[in-house]
Formats: sequence, structure tokens, C-alpha cells
Amino acid sequence: MAEPVSLDEAKLFLRVSHDAEDTLITTLIAAAKTRLEGVVSLTLDDASPAPLRLCLLYLVAQAYANRGETATDLEALEAWLSPYREVRL
Repeated sequence: MAEPVSLDEAKLFLRVSHDAEDTLITTLIAAAKTRLEGVVSLTLDDASPAPLRLCLLYLVAQAYANRGETATDLEALEAWLSPYREVRL
């Protein structure tokens, strides 16, 4: 089972062409994956639906741009996340 987003995909999305921040970007991918898995109660992999993979890329981009200064609000992603959320009572 492969990761939902590869380092190369994330770097392309971020428009990063150098390798100097590969470790940081890999960490951001893992953190975003963990956050999304907690939100939708699913295990994400390379076969995950495109909207969830895009949400992961969005979280990576926000964290990369903000360098942890502010947490990313998932409200902007709600339209893409809501079909995958598990209803909890």
C-alpha cells in the first residue's frame, strides 16, 4: 500500500524543484495524512478518492507556507471532506 501523495506529487503541487526541503515536505505529508485520517475515519493510500488526496495536498501547502505559525482550518475543505466523514453518535 503506497502513500496517498508522493513526495514528487507534493513538490510539484508546491512548485518546489530543489531537494533541500524533502525531509520537511515528507513530514508535512505524514502530518496531513494523520490529520485527515482522524477527520474522515479512513486509512488513506494511493487508491484514496481524488478529493481526499487534494485535501491532503492543500494541508501540506498551507503548512509549508505558514511553517507552523497557524493551524489550517478545515472549513475551507468541508465540501470535499463531508462525503467521506463518518457519522458519529
